[in-house]
Amino acid sequence: MKKSLFIIFLLLSASKIFAQSFSLKSVLSYPFPTQLVAAPVGAKIAWAANEQGKRNIYTAEAPDYKAIKITGYIDDDGQEISSLSISPDGKWIVFVRGGDHGGRDASPVNANSSAIAPKVQVFAIPFGGGKLITIGEGDNPVISPNSGQVLFSKAGQVMIGTLDGTSASKSLFYAKGINGAYKWSPDGKKIAFISNRTDHAFLGIYTDEQSPVQWLLPSFSKDSAPVWSPDGNDIAFIRTPGAGGETDSILTKKHQPWAIFTVNVITGAGKQIWKAPETLRGSFPSVDGGANLLWAEGKIIFTSYEDGWPHLYAINADGTNRLLLTPGEFAVENVKLSADKKTLVFAANKGGNADDLDRRHIYKVSVDKPDMQILTPGKGIEAYPVIGGDNKTVFCLSSTAERPLLPVIIRDKQRLNLIGESLLPTDFPLKEMVAPKHVNFKAPDGKTVYGQLFTPKKVIKNHPAIVYVHGGPQRQMFLGWNPMDYYSIDYALNQYLVNMGFTVLSVNYRLGIGYGYEFHKPLNAGAQGASEYQDIKAAGEWLAQQANVDKNKIGIYGGSYGGYLTALALGKDSELFAAGVDIHGVNNRFSNQDAEGKKAAPDAQLAAKVAEESSPVSYIATWTSPTLIIHADDDRNVAFNQSVDLAKRFEDKKFDFEFLAIPDDTHHWMKFSNGLKVSEATADFLKRKLMDKK
Repeated sequence: MKKSLFIIFLLLSASKIFAQSFSLKSVLSYPFPTQLVAAPVGAKIAWAANEQGKRNIYTAEAPDYKAIKITGYIDDDGQEISSLSISPDGKWIVFVRGGDHGGRDASPVNANSSAIAPKVQVFAIPFGGGKLITIGEGDNPVISPNSGQVLFSKAGQVMIGTLDGTSASKSLFYAKGINGAYKWSPDGKKIAFISNRTDHAFLGIYTDEQSPVQWLLPSFSKDSAPVWSPDGNDIAFIRTPGAGGETDSILTKKHQPWAIFTVNVITGAGKQIWKAPETLRGSFPSVDGGANLLWAEGKIIFTSYEDGWPHLYAINADGTNRLLLTPGEFAVENVKLSADKKTLVFAANKGGNADDLDRRHIYKVSVDKPDMQILTPGKGIEAYPVIGGDNKTVFCLSSTAERPLLPVIIRDKQRLNLIGESLLPTDFPLKEMVAPKHVNFKAPDGKTVYGQLFTPKKVIKNHPAIVYVHGGPQRQMFLGWNPMDYYSIDYALNQYLVNMGFTVLSVNYRLGIGYGYEFHKPLNAGAQGASEYQDIKAAGEWLAQQANVDKNKIGIYGGSYGGYLTALALGKDSELFAAGVDIHGVNNRFSNQDAEGKKAAPDAQLAAKVAEESSPVSYIATWTSPTLIIHADDDRNVAFNQSVDLAKRFEDKKFDFEFLAIPDDTHHWMKFSNGLKVSEATADFLKRKLMDKK
């Protein structure tokens, strides 16, 4: 049996579902900023803002930094803005409109179910606003040093067009494979790129139509992330092993090798200058920005996880004098290099307060010495820093526990000046927000679990509570509005649920980031044993022990990997979790290791058994708690059939469940109206099952 939620939304509006002090729509109507960029010259910045699904570009410049909208998109049509950049001369902004760049497939998205197929296109517009120029159909634009041309990709080939639209875009050259990671040389006369050929990848140099592509240090490995030296004579890049070799054990963790090479573009001579330690921690860093390879003034910069935390290192171009720039027990993210290549800015969960473990603050450090300096202390959340063209002024995105994300200027004496504060709607319930508190507790195996506890301002005895489980899984929830759009929606929903009368515990379970390598890369996790689930169960049990919480009315919800853990909770522990919402979760982790003629792994049978035991659908027999399944059918992160399969199993069992299927949207609710609908459905379901239940 099943019930559709469409009828509910025809009958009830967000403002009438619950008698609360604010509506879901009002708390979700913030102007979420992304793609913050600074011009290489002058005191200019630009960013994209999503205002209830209407995505536009804003600019601001000295001295007043007033936010000015320079595009005029007026529909909630699901068309993303990405790849924002400002030309070297500061006169042009280039961007991509369309696609879903948070998914595995950035192809066109038709979340609006339009009869006309949407496109992914590259556009240019003058910094001060004006005529919008269509450069071409494609993605990932890179502006030339002379601010005249733009490289972009289409169907695995590199295209070129002009910023002013005076000539039609065309294919720049042909090369086998999927060609990307292209970079102009400092003088704009050559282009470095990576040709990905599935099991190997080459570093190439394009000069002109008369010259063959120059392949640098070709091997049987995979080369990636090329960066030019400031003088344009050399390139640094990362080399990892090619595909193939003996079939590895599935359940055994292995070191993932990587090394940094340099090569001279003129002579073609090159060498390995650094090799990662052959330890698990020394594996290629699967964190924000990967290795963050940069060629700074006199130094090559990279990120390594080798000491248990993702940190920045500097090394000479010949491989000598490697230096740890950011020592300490904290994680480095969002790394940017100044235009003069002398200073790095980044976000880190370090500060003067123990609770800064669950925050992000902005730091800067020189490229040649470990002189870290905090720029934004306090109780806020700061992320995605950029340095202005003066190589001194730092901008970032900033939020607090109450205020959603906005661009800011970091002034002297660590003051933050908000940019675009007037864009926040007048009905946004700023004063109704609660400040979550950092908590931690123990899992059954003794590991520490972290979280943020949202408590209603007016606590009622024996009230219901909810465990919120983030996705990723390599994410971290904070003591304030999250800098990622997906999780800012969930933060708003958590605030709404608290205002409704729930206590909410947001859990940072193992597999997440921010707490060191062993927490991020635990043993027996995911399809190899779901060891992280014990953190979720421990969260439910911890909530049940809190004063004024009704232990019989604990719910759970989460999306993506959070949906997977929600489903495990409902299947394995329905006595603890009284109801839950599984939002585009992975419900079936069964595997077929013998596919495509590949030799089976030595532990294939055991791995298949463990994967089955780690799958929520294996617990249908004990799954008794009321469940709502939500999924959009153009999901590029979790296949829609994961929910189709779960629904069919429920139907076969004759288990009464509810569902919300959304045609044509993706994993990231490209339409604001769909994100609102999902939040409404989640809140309504949890209220009916936990608050109205007698």
